[in-house]
Amino acid sequence: MAKDEWVRFRNGLKIQGRVIHALIIRELITRFGRENIGFLWMMVEPLLFASLVALIWRYLHGAQEHGVEVVAFVVTGYIPLTLFRHAVARSVAIFQANSSLMYHRQIQILDFIIVRFVIEMLGAMMAFLLVALILMGLGLFPIPSNPGLMIAGWLVYCIFCFSLCLIIAPLSEKSEVLEKFMPVTTYIMIPFSGAFSMVSWITPGLRHYILLSPFVHGMEMIRGGIWGSRVVVYYDALYPLGVSLFMAAIGLSLCRRIRSELVVE
Repeated sequence: MAKDEWVRFRNGLKIQGRVIHALIIRELITRFGRENIGFLWMMVEPLLFASLVALIWRYLHGAQEHGVEVVAFVVTGYIPLTLFRHAVARSVAIFQANSSLMYHRQIQILDFIIVRFVIEMLGAMMAFLLVALILMGLGLFPIPSNPGLMIAGWLVYCIFCFSLCLIIAPLSEKSEVLEKFMPVTTYIMIPFSGAFSMVSWITPGLRHYILLSPFVHGMEMIRGGIWGSRVVVYYDALYPLGVSLFMAAIGLSLCRRIRSELVVE
C-alpha cells in the first residue's frame, strides 16, 4: 500500500509540474506576447528600474558610502524590493483573472499563485545576475565573498514574499479595497525592507525594531554574502523562515476556503 501511495504521489507531482509549466508559458505569452524580446522583458524591467535608481544614488552620494560601492549596494537592494512589489501586485485578484481555467480538474488555485511568483522571481534573479556581471566588468561590483550566503539570503527573501502572496491572493477576493491599498502599502514597506540601508548603519536603539521585519534578514544575508567582512551584518535565517511558515499555513487555509466560494465563469 505504501508503495502504491508513493507512485500516486509521484504521478501527481508530475501532472502538477506539467500544469505549472503550461501555465507559465500561457502567462508569459499573455503578458509579454511574442514580439520584440518577449519574455525577456521580465528581466529587463527590474534591471532598468534598478539601474536608474543606482545612477541617481551615485550622483547624490558619490562612489562609496560606508565603505561599499553605492551602485552595487543600491542594485542589491532594489532588485529584491522590485520582486516583492511586483509579486504582491500580481497576486491581487489573481483568481478572478484565471477563473475560466477552473474548469480543468488538474488546475488548482494555488497553481496561479505559484506561476506568477515564479515568473517574477526568475525575472528578478536574472536581472540581478546580469547587472552584477556588467558592473563587475566595470569594476563597480565586487566578486561575492560568500556566494552560498548570498543565495541563501535570496531564498529566505523569496520564501517570505511567496508566503505574503499566499495571504494577499485570497484576501483580495474578499475585498476590493485591498486592491486599492496595496500600491500604497508596498511603498510604506520600503523603509522596513532593508533595501537602502543596513542594520549596522542605524542607531543601536532602533536595530531591534528593524530586525522585526523578515525582509531585513534576507537582505542582510545577501549583502553579507557579497561584501563579507567589509560589512557588519545582523540576521537570523530561522526567524523569517518561521514567520513564512506561519503565514503560509494561514494563506493555504484562506485559499482552501476561497476555492469553495469562488464562482467559475
